[in-house]
Amino acid sequence: MKELIAFIAGQLVDEPDAVNVSERVEEDTTTIELRVAKEDLGKVIGKQGRTARAMRTVLSAATEENKRSRLEILD
Repeated sequence: MKELIAFIAGQLVDEPDAVNVSERVEEDTTTIELRVAKEDLGKVIGKQGRTARAMRTVLSAATEENKRSRLEILD
C-alpha cells in the first residue's frame, strides 16, 4: 500500500523526489503518512480535498478485509 500511495503522489507532483511515504502498523489499522514538497501540497489535496479523498478510496479498496487504513497528508 505504501508503494501505491508513493506512485500516485509521484505522478501528481512537480517534485517526485520530495515524496516521502512512511507506514505505521497498529493492531487493525495501517496508517500511511505522506509528505510532499510544500509547493506540491495543494496538488495532492486537490480542490475541496477531492484528490486526497480519491487516494483514500483507492487505499481502502486495496486494503485487506477486516483491516482499516488511513492516509495522513503531512506538511
